[in-house]
Amino acid sequence: MAHLNLILLGPPGSGKGTQGERLQEDLELPYYATGDILRAAVREGTAIGLEAKEYMDRGDLVPDEVIIGVIAERIASPEAAHGFILDGFPRTLPQAEALEEKLDEISLQIGAVILIDVPDEEIVRRLGGRRVCTEADHVYHVDFNPPEKEGICDIDGSELVTRDDDAPETIRNRLVQYHEKTAPLVDFYEKQALLDRVDGARAPDEVAESIRALVATLSLEEDN
Repeated sequence: MAHLNLILLGPPGSGKGTQGERLQEDLELPYYATGDILRAAVREGTAIGLEAKEYMDRGDLVPDEVIIGVIAERIASPEAAHGFILDGFPRTLPQAEALEEKLDEISLQIGAVILIDVPDEEIVRRLGGRRVCTEADHVYHVDFNPPEKEGICDIDGSELVTRDDDAPETIRNRLVQYHEKTAPLVDFYEKQALLDRVDGARAPDEVAESIRALVATLSLEEDN
């Protein structure tokens, strides 16, 4: 599939990661989750990781100059020659404009922006129950996907913890940040006729089927 470049948009906890991984498998395209890239840098103690950690621990957005370079390198790499899936970027209008400039430089364009729409109250419920393992960030949920043994990762046996950015006060701050800085991207991409909405409050399998149908339509349009 040639140059099917997708952006997954939505509030934290909307299921972008789950759906992005499914899309990656379906389309065999590289999946770039900004949060995963940054958390890896934090674990490795890199300069960008240490800088990003200060913002992530508060639930604030990582500054543009820290993240734009990371994403630009990925989308210009050979592995993205046939398309890519972006999750968590862009998050602000300046980032969206910077992404457009970078894509213009390499003669690419966004094929679609998929908005996974979920109400705030559902986001708080989802993120408040999320747990990750200390060894490899395997994700669980106390209600939706509990481990076999409470507090222990099924895969590697490490302790399950609440991430700093899933603390209640941080969740509220992240939602404020989203509505103030990321939600305006909805209008930005709607005006370009790139935005498609999906009801993310449904079960993950139902959301995935909606996205698959949408991508299939886009692929047909591209082939024609």
